[in-house]
Amino acid sequence: MPVLAEIEAHADALISTFRDLHAHPELGFVEHRTSRIVAEQLRSFGVDEVETGIGGTGVVGVIHGKDGHNRRIGLRADMDALPITETTGLTHASANPGVMHACGHDGHTTMLLGAARYLAATRNFRGSVVLIFQPAEEGLGGARKMIAEGLFRRFGCDEIYGLHNKPSGQRGRFSLRKGPMMAGASFFDITLAGKGSHAAMPDQSKDVIFAAAALVQHLQSVVSRNIAPDEPCVLSVTKIEAGSAYNVIPDIARFGGTLRFFSDKVRELAQSRVREICEGFEMAQGINIDVQFREIFDVLVNNGKAADALMAAAAEIVGEDGVRDDERLSGGSEDFADMLREVPGAYGWLGHGGAVPLHNSGFVLDEAILPVGASILARVAERQLGMGN
Repeated sequence: MPVLAEIEAHADALISTFRDLHAHPELGFVEHRTSRIVAEQLRSFGVDEVETGIGGTGVVGVIHGKDGHNRRIGLRADMDALPITETTGLTHASANPGVMHACGHDGHTTMLLGAARYLAATRNFRGSVVLIFQPAEEGLGGARKMIAEGLFRRFGCDEIYGLHNKPSGQRGRFSLRKGPMMAGASFFDITLAGKGSHAAMPDQSKDVIFAAAALVQHLQSVVSRNIAPDEPCVLSVTKIEAGSAYNVIPDIARFGGTLRFFSDKVRELAQSRVREICEGFEMAQGINIDVQFREIFDVLVNNGKAADALMAAAAEIVGEDGVRDDERLSGGSEDFADMLREVPGAYGWLGHGGAVPLHNSGFVLDEAILPVGASILARVAERQLGMGN
């Protein structure tokens, strides 16, 4: 596939950087080594401005084009890893016990560094490119923290773009969806407080385990009996904690999970029904129930014009036949959505070889897509700013 020649010339350097980052993964907000390497490389490439410490461990670089035009295009990559023990057996497998790049963020960082090297060398565009290396994407709010600390006040962008690797077995296939593409997510924690007793005397208790078991099942009616069939929504209970002995009915039970949705209307309806059902169980069981929702991810919504621009850039690299705009809605979430609420832009999936899914201890990113992703990011910046020549 016709990746940019200047980027292909440094493919070995991209692989070297990627393997180093993969071997030294860091969790959200503690990406200190990763941030240092990113900043050092940006400076070595001749990037005009390099700022560190934005959003904790975030890094931002700015490359100015050949004229003084004030238009700016943002390109974003995430840097954090996951609390997973790697089982790939790679020679460059994680050297940090219990931490692994199982989602490809090491690849995303490498791709953006590759684009930065090219753009700083060629500067074949008007205006400026803002390179955003974001910490803590995996549910910790890294995008929101960068925004809160003045990301777009300090480095204003007219448009912003990003991409994510996809182990689809279709190397170089680039896909996205206009409008909502990835789900928003609320995490919930529900605590039931009753009255404990001897297990042989349940009549003396207000049994929170009995109530929790029934409540977990009843919450599945939130989607099936309240949300319209054409409005995607998923409610999953993923953890339950209660009790410490065989012969004791405990005072407290807790459970939690996630709510996934593609519109604020559905989120509000589902959360309202969860609270109402819990209020009913309080009365029916004579216990107290506390419900807490945390808004972790917004719905990722691709701007139509920006999506067209990203597809056009990708088509130059992978060919027209390798680009699709009919990507299925994804129940997964991505905090680039927060940036897209501030600045119009688009986000897509870059397919690669391998069938092991993301967030799996055996996941392996196909290194062949590193120059492809770097080329797409560089090209969309050039196209949207106008290539000078």
